[in-house]
Amino acid sequence: MGMPMIEKILARSAGRDRVRPGEIVVCEVDRVVMLDLSFTAATEPPPKRLANPSRVAVILDHGAPAPSVIDAAGHQKAREFVQRFGVGRFYDIGHHGICHQVILEEGLALPGQVLACSDSHTCASGAVNCAARGLGRIEVLQILCTGKTWYRVAPTVRYELVGRLAPGVYGKDVFLSIAGRHGDHVNQNVEFGGPGLPGLALDDRSTIATMCAEISAEFATFPADQVVLDYLRGRADEPFAPVDPDLDADYLDVRRVELGQIEPYVSRPDFVPHNTLPVGEVGDVPIHQAFVGSCANGKLQDLRIAAEILRGRRVHPGVRCIVTPASQRVYLEAVRRGYVETLVEAGAVVTNSTCGACFGYHMGVLGPGEVCVTSSTRNFKGRMGSPESRVYLASSATVAASAVEGRIADPRPYLAAEA
Repeated sequence: MGMPMIEKILARSAGRDRVRPGEIVVCEVDRVVMLDLSFTAATEPPPKRLANPSRVAVILDHGAPAPSVIDAAGHQKAREFVQRFGVGRFYDIGHHGICHQVILEEGLALPGQVLACSDSHTCASGAVNCAARGLGRIEVLQILCTGKTWYRVAPTVRYELVGRLAPGVYGKDVFLSIAGRHGDHVNQNVEFGGPGLPGLALDDRSTIATMCAEISAEFATFPADQVVLDYLRGRADEPFAPVDPDLDADYLDVRRVELGQIEPYVSRPDFVPHNTLPVGEVGDVPIHQAFVGSCANGKLQDLRIAAEILRGRRVHPGVRCIVTPASQRVYLEAVRRGYVETLVEAGAVVTNSTCGACFGYHMGVLGPGEVCVTSSTRNFKGRMGSPESRVYLASSATVAASAVEGRIADPRPYLAAEA
């Protein structure tokens, strides 16, 4: 039997002809990404040397600009680090963004390569056919010093995408429907493909890949089709070799996803697997905050959709609508296209690009008893602030419609123009 995408990438990186589930392989890492938290929260000593500084990137994102003295000191350490080791790929304040968005924008993740980062949503880069996975700080330190790391090869579940998404339905809804039906994927990889893939925008693919961390997938991978190759044109500054699965690839399971049958979905609070349902089945859920942002859904598409829904309308009294672009590039383009003006006129707050509210740190922390509908990544107790708050996950369209109505709402009536 042949190999799925991820097994072929890991085999190539390990200098082997093939790998099998259950094996441990030592891989050469093509890119290692460090965050501001790599310096702010670090207790281990810094490395004395780097195996390959040209493969290292440093991105300030979680607390950016610094919301505390501790963060400011961490940023200082990051600047000292890049100066000491001659790290050229440094994204300081003003050139920053949420790391997974910056990785895609800057061509730091490339097809057929291996990327490591200390953030759990590193699987986002699987959208461009890259073997990307979050690791702990000590593992990242090891990679900095040796250029290598190890993985246990897991079996792969393939999702065969068929058809096209209906108007008002997006990548977040695809993921939430899969998570609701199939639950977690602990010790499994996830692969996406099929005839419906060309109609799925890269932003939607990135959202799906990012969210696979919430079902505990080891790796999430998409093929490098023409959509990916067109996106990388002018971004990639080195050669790359895309990897497709073998025609006879050995999968743990192959599951068909009818894109046209998916509705807007919502995840109820506290966890995602087997805890999602169509928005029409959520019931009457008043909200205090509506958040559009994060590495999953702070993309230009998200700001466009939110602006379209809010254009000529007002955020409901008593609701805070917060919009956080995923990067400075996204922010600037949203300004050029008038999305920011539309959002602010409607009563939303548009923040700088940062992880901020998504992980309950700044720019939108929830208080006790508050309810938030968010297009960010996670909804466990206390994720966005008080452990007594409740967090519902949804697409940016659902979030924006909910901001208008003051309760969780179906976005489709607001997006009739897409039909």
